[in-house]
Amino acid sequence: MAVTASTWQPLRGDKRWAYLARAKTIRIATANEDGSIYLSPLWHVVHEKRIFIPIDAASRHGANVTAGRPLSALVDQGEEYATVSGVRITGTMRPIDDDALAETLAQLLFDKYFHVGHPYAEQYLEFGAVAGRTYYELVPDRMIGWDMREINVIAMPEARVLPDHVGDRLL
Repeated sequence: MAVTASTWQPLRGDKRWAYLARAKTIRIATANEDGSIYLSPLWHVVHEKRIFIPIDAASRHGANVTAGRPLSALVDQGEEYATVSGVRITGTMRPIDDDALAETLAQLLFDKYFHVGHPYAEQYLEFGAVAGRTYYELVPDRMIGWDMREINVIAMPEARVLPDHVGDRLL
């Protein structure tokens, strides 16, 4: 079996869900009708260990998902080996038709990406209403996570206080 980051230092269980909840961007890739890949970075929220993504009605992702085409997603970070982490997801998306859940998700999204008085919050919400924004649940068939930060020890200065009788030996 090949050794990969996900087998060497897997990211699973509650750690994976916490990682996904804190991440700001999820990259979604869906297949277009002509077979080409449509890829875009999107916002997302995690609620009760479920991933939700706001999608505007005119989005190609919505059309591709409705047509039953393949979907993959990636949440990742890190610029060098010691800081690389991520979760790769394959699965499907389904629209949310529960109004109460949609309101909860909208509040979670606001809390994650905006704050009261944020200069763009109102425009984001208004555009969503005009663009027919709805929430989709990303339903994973498979999730593979890795986190190399857990095996790397960060260099830290240290100070030790030694007893008075310990010192440099004179030769």
